[in-house]
Amino acid sequence: MPERPGRRSTVGIKDVARVAGVSVGTVSNVLNQPHRVTETTRRHVQQVIARLGYVRSEYARQLRAGRSRMMGLLVLDMGNPFFVYVARGAERAARDAGLGVMVCNSGQDPAEEGEYLSLFAEQRVRGALITPADPSGSTLRDFRRHGIPYVVVDRVAGDEEGCSVAVDDVSGGALALRHLVAGGHRSLAFVSGPPHLRQVQDRRAGAHKALAEAGLPDTLLRELPTERLDVAAGRDAGARLLGLAPRPTAVFCANDLLALGVLQALYAAGVRVPEDLSIVGYDDIEFAAAATVPLTSVRRPALTLGTIAAELLLQETGERAAAHRHQHVLLRPELVVRDSSARPAGAE
Repeated sequence: MPERPGRRSTVGIKDVARVAGVSVGTVSNVLNQPHRVTETTRRHVQQVIARLGYVRSEYARQLRAGRSRMMGLLVLDMGNPFFVYVARGAERAARDAGLGVMVCNSGQDPAEEGEYLSLFAEQRVRGALITPADPSGSTLRDFRRHGIPYVVVDRVAGDEEGCSVAVDDVSGGALALRHLVAGGHRSLAFVSGPPHLRQVQDRRAGAHKALAEAGLPDTLLRELPTERLDVAAGRDAGARLLGLAPRPTAVFCANDLLALGVLQALYAAGVRVPEDLSIVGYDDIEFAAAATVPLTSVRRPALTLGTIAAELLLQETGERAAAHRHQHVLLRPELVVRDSSARPAGAE
């Protein structure tokens, strides 16, 4: 019997052919076109493959096929459970199509975004799902030059360069403020997050829209921007909120992580929620319902968002790609009322 390759060497298809006593073409057929090989030969080669521990090179297979079995997913913050569910939805759709997903996290940093998009281009991914962090759009424009299809996720894209799927954040911001205004609140704050993010801008616009609908001035809503959309930034905003005079009776936070941080700061200061101050979050992550005071929040369908985004990309890169037309899908948010919001003391 031919000598078995040493354990420390990388086993290749030639090694399998030599040990099995067949041609490289026969091993290739066993791997890729098993119907062309007799059952006896197929079983023999498969036993040798198992014994040697041979794993075929996906990179080499992609070179031969001219296309990747991997799509890229770039999100703002994998520390936010919202994006975990977006990734889960995308992964589910990709797996059903026999593809994998390379998940990357820009950390809301345009420079990181650019580096990961370059990595996607180097790896020649089948396509990319991208939540942009760069307000200028320059990193996305650079990525377009590689000719790799992409879908913009969690932001409305008005151009014809690619598909997009997002949630109507203007509507979502309006839902939050309408709820607080209808509850009698007239002294309000908005913990907004990084001003350059389109999602923050849209939620702010929705909040002001609700004020205008109620015939109330924009000055009723005082804004507390933060550098990040996480719990630590929320705690910092909560401390600033406590220093406002007069203190607001309600606060709308641009996401649930900020809202949880604000809730922690208020709890530490002995401020009761919702008796002294109401809170409304955004995203309705799992932790919102499990908070010490369950959070009222604007729900966004994260799993659906990721699934639709991946399906759009699969349509554009599949067998019927020539007939594909770019689509821009806008999903509707929903207000989920819990214990963190109530009428202010003294309101009729």
